Amino acid sequence: MKPNELIARLEAGALEKYRSLYGNAVDFQTARYIKAVREFASLYGEDREVFVFSVPGRTEVIGNHTDHNHGRVLAAAIDRDIIAVASPSKENIVRVRSEGYAEDRIDLTYCTDPEKQKSFKSGALVAGMCGGFLKYGYRAGGFDAYTTSRVLKGSGLSSSAAFEVMVGNILNHLYNGGEVKNEEIAKIAQYAENVYFGKPCGLMDQMACAVGGFVYIDFADPKNPVIEPIPFSLDDEGYVLCIVNTGGNHANLNADYASVPQEMKAVAAACGQEVLRGLSEADILAKIPSLRKTQGDRSILRALHFVRENERVADAAAALKRGDVNGFFADLLASGASSFQYLQNVYTTQNVAEQGLSLALAVTEGALAGKGGAWRVHGGGFAGTIQVFVRAEEAEAYRALPDAIFGEGAAMMLHIRPCGAIKLEL
Repeated sequence: MKPNELIARLEAGALEKYRSLYGNAVDFQTARYIKAVREFASLYGEDREVFVFSVPGRTEVIGNHTDHNHGRVLAAAIDRDIIAVASPSKENIVRVRSEGYAEDRIDLTYCTDPEKQKSFKSGALVAGMCGGFLKYGYRAGGFDAYTTSRVLKGSGLSSSAAFEVMVGNILNHLYNGGEVKNEEIAKIAQYAENVYFGKPCGLMDQMACAVGGFVYIDFADPKNPVIEPIPFSLDDEGYVLCIVNTGGNHANLNADYASVPQEMKAVAAACGQEVLRGLSEADILAKIPSLRKTQGDRSILRALHFVRENERVADAAAALKRGDVNGFFADLLASGASSFQYLQNVYTTQNVAEQGLSLALAVTEGALAGKGGAWRVHGGGFAGTIQVFVRAEEAEAYRALPDAIFGEGAAMMLHIRPCGAIKLEL
């Protein structure tokens, strides 16, 4: 439909059918969609046939620093999303204008050559998705799109993965009849980020954004991971998810992040393997005397975190499947304790005076201990965010605590979104 027709439908309440995505925020989201359609029309024309798309951000639920050693993770989509208004083009050009950023313009003639793209730029991700679709036997073509995102950068909610999946989502529906599975889009998104953007990320972020809901992923064979969506409603259990942004400085933390997989893999190598997956705790304990001399104590602790965390992920997934929310939260609390004590990614040793995550965890424990729920470091750690599952009736009272410490808006109250990448039928 044309932009004016789409706006009229939105104004008439067309987004009500997607209340499962947006809950009580349908009015706010309607205004957001209308604004996006108007922006598209002003940029690319009012006579275009337009379509509307949505891709959620994600939260890592449990499986802290396990994927890079072929471990298990449990992640979930959230109700913060990136939306796009897009229209196919007869030109062999993809133009994507994201709110607040310059337009990315990709000539599809060159999209199959990663060397012709600029690494660490959003345009490289667009080119990588187009090139990836062609590489894996799907169709790609020109389109114009305007996007706007509520998946905040630096919040640990995977804004880049959501953007990549969005480009794939558009290509899927405009040129492939919607027949490309979301799991395949996620794999192409990882390819785009690894090969075109130059970041050696795993697959967890893209898969959670693409698939939606709770999703269990086993990376024992990273080229063919086991992917299992788990139907479970936190809302039905009376809990909401809160991500607390402590505002920590991420500058100069590359060495901290890199040290985790490096040290884990060094222990694995000393035990005769490439990665830790496949080693038991007993295997590591038997090697401790020699490992202390060659790798150091922290590497051993991080390896022990991995083998225990990998089992906790399986336990947490099983708890969700049987509807055992208290068992699920017990695994999350144990994960948080292990991350703090053994993985040691809650603060950087480069600046021990700055411990925003430690402070957030301490005050959260003081406020919520004995009231149900769970809390843990979120994502890669060292700075950034913590994750809190809090009873709905306690949520507003809890929100005031981190907001007072870290600034208004630090606590983001979220819900688990039941679906992943979609084209909206309005």
